[in-house]
Amino acid sequence: MSDHGAQAERTGLAWRRTALAATACTLLLLHTAARQGWGTAVIPVVVAGVMVAVLVAIGSIRERALRGADTPKPLNPALAVTASALVVATAVALIAVR
Repeated sequence: MSDHGAQAERTGLAWRRTALAATACTLLLLHTAARQGWGTAVIPVVVAGVMVAVLVAIGSIRERALRGADTPKPLNPALAVTASALVVATAVALIAVR
């Protein structure tokens, strides 16, 4: 007996938790940038903000795909690469601005 509905819900919740954690980190970066007088400290904030938006979008796409199909398709590799690249870009921006 399989429960595809619970799988979709768990996956959606995992994507939401990830996006929420990324949002919290982005807000901390925003706070730090404000305390430092903006300048180049805004660059990691912008990259992290884009990353959060992409994580939310990919999570929604993935959850919708799992809920709709009897046999869900795997995550599009382009979406996974995009999310990973944005996480790495955020880390690189943080290191470069520091």
